[in-house]
Formats: sequence, structure tokens, C-alpha cells
Amino acid sequence: MEFSVFGEKFTRHAGITQLMDDLNQGLTNPNAIMLGGGNPAPIPAMLERFQQQAQTLLDSGELIRAMANYDGPQGKDRFTQALAKLLKAELGWDISARNIALTNGSQTAFFYLFNLLAGEFSDGRKKKILFPLAPEYIGYGDSALTEEQFVAYKPTIEKLPEGQFKYHVDFERLEVGDDIGAICVSRPTNPTGNVLTDEEIEHLDQIARDKGIPLILDNAYGVPFPGIIFSEAKPFWNSNTILCMSLSKLGLPGTRCGIVIANEQVIQAMTNLSGIINLAPGSLGPALTIPLIESGEIIELSEQVVKPFYRQRADLAVRLLRDAIPDPRFHIHKPEGALFLWLWFEDLPIHCQELYERLKQKNLLIVPGHYFFPGIEDQNWRHSQECIRLNYAQNEDLVRRGVAILAEEINALYGTETRARVG
Repeated sequence: MEFSVFGEKFTRHAGITQLMDDLNQGLTNPNAIMLGGGNPAPIPAMLERFQQQAQTLLDSGELIRAMANYDGPQGKDRFTQALAKLLKAELGWDISARNIALTNGSQTAFFYLFNLLAGEFSDGRKKKILFPLAPEYIGYGDSALTEEQFVAYKPTIEKLPEGQFKYHVDFERLEVGDDIGAICVSRPTNPTGNVLTDEEIEHLDQIARDKGIPLILDNAYGVPFPGIIFSEAKPFWNSNTILCMSLSKLGLPGTRCGIVIANEQVIQAMTNLSGIINLAPGSLGPALTIPLIESGEIIELSEQVVKPFYRQRADLAVRLLRDAIPDPRFHIHKPEGALFLWLWFEDLPIHCQELYERLKQKNLLIVPGHYFFPGIEDQNWRHSQECIRLNYAQNEDLVRRGVAILAEEINALYGTETRARVG
């Protein structure tokens, strides 16, 4: 069978499909240690609250009504109204339900946005999406309809005490030409757990305004929910910002509910796309969380349950890794949020893809780092081949076992004796 250009592009190998295939393997292979994908942890208190809410909806008939009826293409009205009211009350944002659209997951939202704001234009111009800080989310790289639709800049790297480091936007080298349709960053950043400072966000916002283009903020892990952010960071939105949120990392990835907050022109465009491509976004996630949003409980749960859970898991994983891999060439990006640790093995003698394959043979699934650099011109940049992403959200036993397998491989590559006991 012969596919179109579209078909050829979207059926070839991609990092995000490898990641999701591995995630499925982690579900079906009882021996797999799944430290690769972005599935959130099954936090007992959150699962119990969702169970209670689902039972309430079932008893009232609301659950069946949500499944038996379409919502509008913008999403469930009561949900968008409740969220606008909450954000206005808690954060002082000047928004209404007309500034919010729902999608079938954030991945869908970014596919819409990247192809609305970049690609080929009717006057013959071609525009790109700019990532001012690489590495960036693996799912961005294959979500454009045309080739070479992304451009990215290498970060500055600040080495910190205790074997940690932090990426920063290199504003001295950052150039935003007339061929840029939007600036996009994730905060906290997937894969690194980096949180751009308030000053960096404000600087990017000013650049975007000066160029007359929007700033897209991927807030899948950020504030006010799910709140998986460990450093000081102010929530940010204005009429030139397109803020993307999600119910996934709150603990509901299966509901596939993405949230876009933007000016009314963007929301209308997203609504039109949703109607044409999906008819309507799914109803279950919004139905399940409307009471939590109307009461403000969603913020309380994020602050008191979700964030402390991941903070403890991050601290544990860092301790295990530092104890198991003593070589000074091993660095951990400062964990400031999200579900991941970004590990840099400086002078790694093999490509991170080969490291991934070796670990997979031992039933440890991680994500090789080179997939997280869409738009970087220098595809041979050694740093991008020395990093991996590790999800620390699994239970403690799996994390310990995974770290032990990783340490054995890395220490052998570095010529360092593996410590007998991890932790």
C-alpha cells in the first residue's frame, strides 16, 4: 500500500511511539521495570478520591449521562466555566469560559497549535516553532505537518554542588527571526525537571510580545494543578500566552483531557479544529473533576497530596543514584518538578540509544536522551547523546531495582566498581 506524504511522515519511527510502546510493554511484561514513560504514580489518596467521585457520579446518573452524550467542540461548558472562575479567584487572571478549550489530551492540543501557528502560510511564507531551551518534550518533535518546522537553542549549563547541574536559556545567543510563529517552553520541563525562573519567563514573554507572536507554556506538571513543582515559581498567563494544562498528571491520564487557556481567537480556532477532527473532546475527565474545581479541592489535593508525594520520590531517587554511581562524570539535573530525573553521563563511551538497548535487555526501560532535542541543528552534539530520562514515580522497590541495573551498566562503562548495596 502506498501512503501520502502525510502518511509517510506519520507512520515512520518516532521517539514518542517508541516511548508509548515501551509503556505498553511495561504493562504487559511482568518482569519489566518501567522507569521510562510518563505515566503518573498511582497515589493511593488520589485514587481513593477519584473512586469516591466516580461512585457519586454513578449513583446520581451523571457518569452515564457523560458517556451517553456529546459535549460541544470546546468542551463541557460547566467545566470551562468552573475552571475560569477558579483561576480568576485564585490567580487574578482576567479570563472567562471563552478563554478555555478542551482537547483529547495535551498531545492533541500541541498538534493543533504547532500547525496553526507554523508551517506554510497562504502568502508563501514558512514559519517555525522556537524552543528557546533544549532539551524539550519528546512528543513535540514529530507533531508538525511539514519538515523542519522547529528550531531550538542549546542551553547554558550551570554545574552545581553534589553532582547536580541546571540548564538556562542562553539569551545572548537566542535569535527570534521573522520566520518564527510562536515560542514554546514547558515548565516544569519534560524531560529535565527544570523550572524556568520567573525572570526567564518574563523575558520570553517580552520577546514574544515585541515580535507579535504568542508564547506557548506547557504547564502539564505545573501550578496551580497538578502542582508537581518544587521550586518557587509564579503562575503565568496573559492574553499573549497560550497555557496548556492537563488532567493526566493529576492521576487521570486515561481520560485524555487537555486544557488550553488563551485569547478568544485561539480558542475559537481550537474549537473549530476539535469539531472537524474529533466532533468533541471526551467527557469523563471533566465530569469527574468538575466538583473538585468548583470547590477548589483540586488545588488543595495538588498542594497537600500530589506535590509532597513526588518530592519524596524525587529525593529518594537522587539519593539512590548518588550512592550507586560514584563517578564524578555522572550528573543529575537539579530536580525542580515533573516526574523525571535527567541524567547526564559525561564522556559516556557509547551512544545513549545503545545504553537504552542494553538496559532494555535487562528489563529496565528508560528513555534515551537524543529524542529530546527537536530543532537542534547540531545533531552530533555529544551532550545530547550522553543523557537519559528516568521516571522516578514507580514504587520504591522498582526504583531501587532499576537504579541497581543502571548503576551496574554505567559503572562498567566508566570502569568503576559497582557498589554492592544500593541505598
